[in-house]
Amino acid sequence: MYKAPRGTSDILSEEQAYWRYIEAKAVDLSRLYGYQRLDTPVFEDAGLFARSIGDNTDIVTKEMYTFEDRSGNLLALRPEGTAPVCRAYLEHGMSNLPQPVKLYYLAAIFRYERPQAGRYRQHYQFGFEAIGESDPALDAEVIDTAWQFFGSLGIKQLSLYINSIGCKGCRPAYLDALKQHYSTRTSKLCEDCKTRLGKNPLRLLDCKQVSCQDAAVSAPKGADYLCAECGAHFAAVQKYLHALNLPFQINNRLVRGLDYYTKTVFEIQPPGEGAQSALGGGGRYDDLIEELGGNPTPAIGFASGMERVVLNLKRQEVSVPGLPKPDVFIAYLGDEAKLEAVKLASDLRQNGIAVALATGVRSLKSQLRQADSLDNKQVVIIGEEEIKRGTVTLRNMVTKEQQVVSQAMLGETLKQSHVREKNG
Repeated sequence: MYKAPRGTSDILSEEQAYWRYIEAKAVDLSRLYGYQRLDTPVFEDAGLFARSIGDNTDIVTKEMYTFEDRSGNLLALRPEGTAPVCRAYLEHGMSNLPQPVKLYYLAAIFRYERPQAGRYRQHYQFGFEAIGESDPALDAEVIDTAWQFFGSLGIKQLSLYINSIGCKGCRPAYLDALKQHYSTRTSKLCEDCKTRLGKNPLRLLDCKQVSCQDAAVSAPKGADYLCAECGAHFAAVQKYLHALNLPFQINNRLVRGLDYYTKTVFEIQPPGEGAQSALGGGGRYDDLIEELGGNPTPAIGFASGMERVVLNLKRQEVSVPGLPKPDVFIAYLGDEAKLEAVKLASDLRQNGIAVALATGVRSLKSQLRQADSLDNKQVVIIGEEEIKRGTVTLRNMVTKEQQVVSQAMLGETLKQSHVREKNG
């Protein structure tokens, strides 16, 4: 028997209500903050991610799904959402649009990593990017958008952490300080961090191993090495966040996992789980567009893994709306009535009324049980007498009341019944 590949999962019908709920909130929020949807290909040139994310990141060295196509091109399944958005921004000349250009996406992401709760090799992200503006007020707005997203879902007791990791002008001095700090502690570092010490020391602060975290606690703080411009930017971000009454905390060890970040980085974490189970995060990437061949273009973005959001909705027992059910179930008695039922179902659907139609050869009692199991409140019954008279019997499965309705008036009757039910 075939099974879903390790690290992937089927989103079954009983789970769909959570996903549609999250997607609806994401779309509504994007509209409120002025973001337009962008869908990019599932796979891209592998070089796009190596250049943007960084050759020495775990994503590029260990987690990307890469393959050659029949033309010999090296491609990669999308391991994150920002680089494709930036590629599209450049390819389609969006720098000529009013800036910032605000784009959001709902997309499948692929990373070969150890599966765990809320983390899959194929997972889904909601993300948004604001490209073309360096104003720290935009940083605060992006962070506020992310915060309001989780609030709109009903997830509570979240923690908001921010930091600044400087720019390519002031960061080298900080990286030197980190190297000096960790070089005296190499015996306690995990194997990955021993490699990072020479190639990517900033990532040492992000390691989840206990021994490495101990060294990170006493590590130099990036805020002490910010240049005047980065320091002023970070101070302004905090001023705007205070104005928005956002309950942020500065976390000097917060760096995020991608090399393209500059200046502001932030993360939103659920209660009691820490950074490894962050619900979402993001930051500035002011050099990325230029790295990909464009003009210097400031930008900032955010992404959230939807599986983790679903997990936290369940943990906090957030009630989500159920998915729409058929407005009516049609039952029939006999072959001639079945033919009329098929025609009636088609007519109702063309008038915007969702219909579940009985199938097979079953007794009326069995068909009503099926309607009940589908939680259909209204059942239309057609038999020989109804065909002769051009009517149907409309049965309320809650009150058990029945009424005779002409087929010509059935659609209007069902719509009025639906309105009454909706209004209570």
